[in-house]
Formats: sequence, structure tokens, C-alpha cells
Amino acid sequence: VQLQASGGGLVQAGGSRRLSCADSRIITSVFNSASKAWYRQASGKSRELVAEMTTDGSTNYADSVKGRFTISRDNARKRVYLQMTSLKPEDTAVYYCNLAAPQYRYDKWGQGTLVTVSS
Repeated sequence: VQLQASGGGLVQAGGSRRLSCADSRIITSVFNSASKAWYRQASGKSRELVAEMTTDGSTNYADSVKGRFTISRDNARKRVYLQMTSLKPEDTAVYYCNLAAPQYRYDKWGQGTLVTVSS
């Protein structure tokens, strides 16, 4: 069973978009223990890490999105978000979310959601 990712679509350059990711069956302790991340894969390119949140809540971002993208979580709803602002055409890609908690043998990916930024 994959994570449910949503929020992709067509947006103009300079615009904003929020992606969401959830596993309706995940139990709270596993969600809270999991690392959370968003990756993206542009056409003809390898998948790259965009943003991650470690188990202690610290975050890391790819240089290309620093200051524009923000990863966050809602523990009550067990959701992970990627807020994207000041979007650029080069942000066009399929975005994938990942939750991983090896101690619980849990590692799931979303099905991918396409974000297209028009110039």
C-alpha cells in the first residue's frame, strides 16, 4: 500500500502550491518516529531529495529550493506537507513523498504527484 500524495497541478511561475502526503493506516507512534521526505524527478533526470524532516524535527533542503520550500507535518492528522512558493519552471517534476521508520520495518512511498510550472 502506498502513501496518498496530492496537490500537484499546473501553476504559473512565481506561484505557490502545497503538496500533501498521508497514510490513513499508519499508527501514531510509527508516524511520529518516521523520517519524512519529499523527492522529485524531472523528465530525463534522476530522482533527487528536495526536503527532509528527521525524527527530531530538524529539516534539510536541497540548495535549489532553500528559502522557497518548507516541509512540515501535522501529527494529529498524520500528514506531511511540502509548501512550495516562488515556483520556477525548473521545479517542474513528479514529486514523491517518503515516510521511513526502519525500527518498525516501515518504509513507504507516495505514488507521485506532478507539478508543472509554466513560464
